[in-house]
Amino acid sequence: MVSTYPHRDYCRLQNSKLIKYRKTNMNQLRPYVALLVMTFLLCSCAQKTEQIAKTPDKKPNILWIYVEDISQDLGTYGEPLVKTPVIDDLANKGVKFTNTIMPAPVCSAVRSAMITGVMQTTLGVHNHHSARTEESAFYLPETITTVPELFKKAGYFTFNSGKEDYNFSYDRKDLYEGDYMVHPLYGKSGVPIDWNSRQDKDQPFFGQIQLKGGKHIFSSTFKDRVKFPIDRSKIKLPPYYPNDPVVVEEWARYLESLQMTDRDVGEILQRLKDDGELDNTLIFFFADHGTRFLRHKQFLYEGGIKVPFIAYWKGNPNIVVPGVRDELISGLDIGATSLAVAGIDIPEYFEGENLFSGHYKSKDYVISARDRCDFTIDRIRSVRTERYKYIKNFFPERSAMQPSYRDEWELTNVSRQLYLDGKLNDIQAKHWLPQRDVEELYDLVNDPDEINNLANDPNYAAELIHHREILTSWIKQTDDKGQYPEREESLKLMLGIWGDTAINPEYDLLRAKYPDLSGSQYSLKNERFKKVTQK
Repeated sequence: MVSTYPHRDYCRLQNSKLIKYRKTNMNQLRPYVALLVMTFLLCSCAQKTEQIAKTPDKKPNILWIYVEDISQDLGTYGEPLVKTPVIDDLANKGVKFTNTIMPAPVCSAVRSAMITGVMQTTLGVHNHHSARTEESAFYLPETITTVPELFKKAGYFTFNSGKEDYNFSYDRKDLYEGDYMVHPLYGKSGVPIDWNSRQDKDQPFFGQIQLKGGKHIFSSTFKDRVKFPIDRSKIKLPPYYPNDPVVVEEWARYLESLQMTDRDVGEILQRLKDDGELDNTLIFFFADHGTRFLRHKQFLYEGGIKVPFIAYWKGNPNIVVPGVRDELISGLDIGATSLAVAGIDIPEYFEGENLFSGHYKSKDYVISARDRCDFTIDRIRSVRTERYKYIKNFFPERSAMQPSYRDEWELTNVSRQLYLDGKLNDIQAKHWLPQRDVEELYDLVNDPDEINNLANDPNYAAELIHHREILTSWIKQTDDKGQYPEREESLKLMLGIWGDTAINPEYDLLRAKYPDLSGSQYSLKNERFKKVTQK
C-alpha cells in the first residue's frame, strides 16, 4: 500500500537504522549522524510544505440550507414528476448522499441534536417543544458548546435566518448575530439576514438559512406560485396511503412545494455568486426530517428520518469530491464536518465525524428517537443498519394515530373516516389500529416501504436479537433520557397550550393539581378518538 506521507515513512526507516547502531563508536556513527541531519531537514521541510498546502489563504464559509418537511422526492433522487433543476445541478456538481439518517423525525428534537452535536436523548432535549417559558427553562451542561458558538470562538460571523426551535434555554446573542422574534410555541426565530450583515466583508461566516420546504403548502399564495403543476393522474402514492382524492391532492401539493424549494435554493446561490462568496462557501443542503404525512413525520420509518443531503463547494472540489456516496451516515456528521473543514477542532463529545476525512467509514448503525411531540406522549427508538431497520415501541398499547396536533387536518380526518368505514386495506389500516407491535424489523432491500414486519419470523431471529442488543446497549451507555418521566414544568406547558386535547393519562394529575389551566384554541372534541381506540 502506498503511504499518504512517504517522507514520514522515510524518517522512521532512517531513525530505526540509527537505533540499531546506537552501541557503535562515533566514527561508525558519523555517516548516520549526517544522514539524520539530512533526514530531519527533509522531514521538516516536507511537513511544513504539507501544512502550508492544507492552510488556505482564506477560511472557508460554511452555509447550511436547512429545509423543513421533505423526503428524498427530488428529481436527483429519482422522482420523475418533480422539476428541481437547481438542486439536481447542485447534486451533479457536488456530493449526493443517499443514505442520511436523522436523529429524530420531528423538528425541534433534530435541531437540538444538530446544533449541539449530541443525540437529543443524551442531553434531555428530546421532547418536542420544551423550554419555551421561564418556568419550563432547561439549560445545557456547561461542558456543551453549540456549533455556532464554536464558530464564533474561531472568529466566524454566525447567523441564522429563520427558525431555530431548540429544546433548551439560551441567550441567542451567544450563538448568532442579528435580531430575532419569539413565538410562544416554536421559540426563537431569527430575522432574515445573511453574510452581507458583516462589518468586515473578509470575515468568514457560518450561516443557516431556513427554507419552508413542505410547509410552502400552507401559504395563501401557494397556487399562484406553482409554475409546473403536477399531473394528479400520474401520482403514485406509497402503498400504506389510500388512493383517495384528498390524499392524492396533498401529495401533489407536497411535490409542487419542492419546486418552490428549488427556486429558493437558486436565489441563495445567485446571491452568493453576485456577492463574490460562492467559490469560498461550502454549502450543505439538507432537510430536518421527512414529509408531514401521517406515517412519515414523527415516526421512525424511512419516510420520517431519511432525508436528502447534498454538499457542494465550487471553489474546492478536492475536498468535496463530486460523486454519489451511498454509505450509511448520521445527520450529526454534518456539524462535525462543518467544524473540521473550517479547521476547528471537533469536541470529543461530538457524536458525528468528518465526512471528508480520509478515515471516514460507513456507520455500523444509526439510532433515531421519537418522544413527546407537542402534547402527544410517545417513545419509539430505531436502529438503522445497512440492510435492516429495527423499531421498538415503548407504548404499544397506544395507537400510532393517538390524538395529535394534526387531527384537525382534512388529510387526517379523511384517512380516519376511511379506516372507520373499513375502506383501508390491511397495510393502510395498520397505522390506525388501537395497538402496535412491540418490535418491528424490516428488510430494507426487499421491503423498502417497511410493510412486512419480520420480528416474529424465525428466519430473522438472529437479526432481531442483534438489533435489539444494539438498542439495549445504546440506551444504557448513553443514559437515554426518554426512559425517565418528563418534568412537570414541561407537561404543564403543553397542558396550558393544548387544554382538553391533551388526553394522555400523564396529564390527569396535572389537571387535578392545576384546575385553572383552561382549554385552548387548539382543543378538539375527543369523541372520534374514542371510536378509533374502540374499533
